[in-house]
Amino acid sequence: MVYNGITLVTGAGGFVGRCLVAHLVALGTRVRATDRPGTDTAFFAQQGVEFLAADLTQPHTLAPLFEGGVDRVFHVGAICNLSTPFKRLYPVNVAGVEYITRLALQAGVKRYIHIGSTSVYGPYPGTPLREDSVRAPQEDYGISKRDGEDVVWARMAEGLPAVITRPCTVYGPGCNDGAGKAFSRATAIAAIPGHGRQRLSNIRVEDVAAAAHYLSCRDDTVGQVYNLADDTNPTLEEALCLAAQTFGTKVPTLHLPLWLLQPLARIDGAIAARQGRIPELEHAAIRYLHDDYIVDNRKLKSTGFTLRYPDFRASLAQLAASR
Repeated sequence: MVYNGITLVTGAGGFVGRCLVAHLVALGTRVRATDRPGTDTAFFAQQGVEFLAADLTQPHTLAPLFEGGVDRVFHVGAICNLSTPFKRLYPVNVAGVEYITRLALQAGVKRYIHIGSTSVYGPYPGTPLREDSVRAPQEDYGISKRDGEDVVWARMAEGLPAVITRPCTVYGPGCNDGAGKAFSRATAIAAIPGHGRQRLSNIRVEDVAAAAHYLSCRDDTVGQVYNLADDTNPTLEEALCLAAQTFGTKVPTLHLPLWLLQPLARIDGAIAARQGRIPELEHAAIRYLHDDYIVDNRKLKSTGFTLRYPDFRASLAQLAASR
């Protein structure tokens, strides 16, 4: 698939959005970036990218995004944390998808790429998560992402040529939200949650951007969903210790039982809410720490896509060297 028109990236001011914009610009793509009013636009000016402010909760601000010949949309815009209640998530993560997909369908775009989340699966069922695994989210964020996905599936039935991606824990340079921030910068996490032997799935942000673009260029991916994950499953203890070594913080040695961590996380969450920040370890995330969380990436790799950072350990070593 060749795109000669404008490629629209929503949520372009966020962690994944900025990386995706940079990736597309490097490929010579004509990009139009959008995010909420008040977004710092210096990055887009440096990239030579057009920026139009818009708000996913205000549909009248979205129509101008499609003027001038948009033929591809990467919908990254979303609230991405486990602390925001559903009533605040819904207008962005569900209704916002309704608005943007309707406009994309009306505009006749060649491809719509939805950046979803493996949170739609809910707690780990005991076997690696596949694209056909049951979606059973039990916390507000996962429910909102599932409901947003359902909007996309409905639009596909109406003719929208869409692809759904489900990244697992995304980390990398510039990450300040979500679980991936623990592996992306110095953090205040000084103890290992639980026994630390829980195996994780992660993906570097550059691979999310590259995979999204790659999938958008293939005709056989339309109507499909793809997990985005790397090839390795480090334990939680190993990942936290590697991150501490990478970013020059004290390597954690103390283990905190999850039953003790839960009330501490609630207290920190209440303090964080008053301070207008997201806590380092969100209370709702603790339920994911009782078991492994392994995401199957074979469907993505079967398309021929090659991960730039397939190994979490080597990726952290590269981050350390780049510092």
